[in-house]
Amino acid sequence: MLEIARSELIQIFRNRLVLVTGLLIPVAVSGFFVYRHEIFADGASLGYIAAIVVFTVMAFGLYTTAVTTLASRRQNLFLKRLRSTAAGDADILIGMVLPVTVIALVQVVVILAVFGAVAGSPTQIPLLAVAILATLAMMVGLALATAGLTSSPEHAQVTTLPVSLGVVAIASWVGITGTEGLTLLKRALPGGAATELVVDAWNGGTALADSLPLLVPTLAWVAVAVALACKLFRWEPRR
Repeated sequence: MLEIARSELIQIFRNRLVLVTGLLIPVAVSGFFVYRHEIFADGASLGYIAAIVVFTVMAFGLYTTAVTTLASRRQNLFLKRLRSTAAGDADILIGMVLPVTVIALVQVVVILAVFGAVAGSPTQIPLLAVAILATLAMMVGLALATAGLTSSPEHAQVTTLPVSLGVVAIASWVGITGTEGLTLLKRALPGGAATELVVDAWNGGTALADSLPLLVPTLAWVAVAVALACKLFRWEPRR
């Protein structure tokens, strides 16, 4: 698994397109939100900015890059060759997505640390960490599921748009308007409850015990994503 991850990490840094579209652009967009946080938080909150940072990096840096990578490795039969080795299916998939997952997590931590230094630290750091990890698990699961429907790296530019743009839009909607209205709908949508968790963790005002139940919708989406991935993922090239 670690050898696969190391090889994949090398490939990521050799691929300029992945570096720019999957890693640098999310950081640049997030950095812009942090830099102009006073404008974007007007009428919302600092927690909203934190949520947008998390979902921008997770949607484009992690999710889109993971789908593109898996589709590319399937197309050139690399996944098929790996299955002929001693590595199990789980080790192969973990090794393939581990580098981009770690990179995305580091990006989120660094950007939020800078944001905290500029605008003020989050009120409940443990809750924020839990929200980030739950969001990461959800996006990895959705990436594996989407990769099963993606025939090529070029096709990934289309198949990833609904989820990547959707979760960022949901995070913006929930982050700006809150969950006082349409509560159940907003929390049930992918990323809605996680956004509320990030906002609560950053802004405070909500007891930790009251916020933890918000993990249930996000973990439910993790279970749905994993189930879809088990059903849809293919090792052979898709036609």
